[in-house]
Amino acid sequence: MTGIIDAHGHLGGWFAFAIADSSTESLLRVMDSCGVDTMCVSHLLAIGPDSRAGNALLLDELAKHPGRFLGYAVYDPHDPEAPERTADLLARPGVIGLKLHPDTHQHELDGPGYAPAFELAAEHGRIVLSHGMNGSPWCSPERFANVASRYPSVQLLMGHAGLFPAGLPAAAEVAMQHPNVTLEICSSRLTARHVAWLVDAVGADRMVFGSDALFLDLRVGLGRVLLAPITPADRDQLLSGTMTRLLEGSR
Repeated sequence: MTGIIDAHGHLGGWFAFAIADSSTESLLRVMDSCGVDTMCVSHLLAIGPDSRAGNALLLDELAKHPGRFLGYAVYDPHDPEAPERTADLLARPGVIGLKLHPDTHQHELDGPGYAPAFELAAEHGRIVLSHGMNGSPWCSPERFANVASRYPSVQLLMGHAGLFPAGLPAAAEVAMQHPNVTLEICSSRLTARHVAWLVDAVGADRMVFGSDALFLDLRVGLGRVLLAPITPADRDQLLSGTMTRLLEGSR
């Protein structure tokens, strides 16, 4: 199978998580073996301790591997220069949008610190991918509903679709109520049957495949979709169709 777009991946290592091989070359080999043409990535250093250095490393990798990687610039709500720096990043080749991680930043997705990020995404017509987790004080599905209402022109990916199986109904409800919310499905807690349930609930055209590599194994995440009891048309939509549409709308 070829032509797959992975909507949620990472480059680099994480200071509190064991990753056997965090090299870009290793990730590309796995992508090739799985038929993943393109992975949309943020740099883990940017999500964690240093958004400025991590975003700079992201730009380096995008330049080295044009087309194989598309980039999410990480927006740090605690950096007073984030709005100016992010505007510059969104103008760089290969950058398709922003990555927010409210749990790591300990700031509510719908809080004031992220407002400039959504305003910039709206101004530049870019995608926003945010970590999501049902029950989180920072990024529960309800907070996605709040920002989706405030910024209806911003295409918002709900990372992990609520993360836990118990959160899937809440995530699905937000997607059904807000046409600018798309569910991204990477999670070690989800099974192929959960994928099928979401397809039945919201439709494959409101979902995108993501692996969370390098945190999670790309091969496991892809296998979950390939083995899901869904139609071939829905599988193709999930693996490439929906994200292709979103990328075409990201100018």
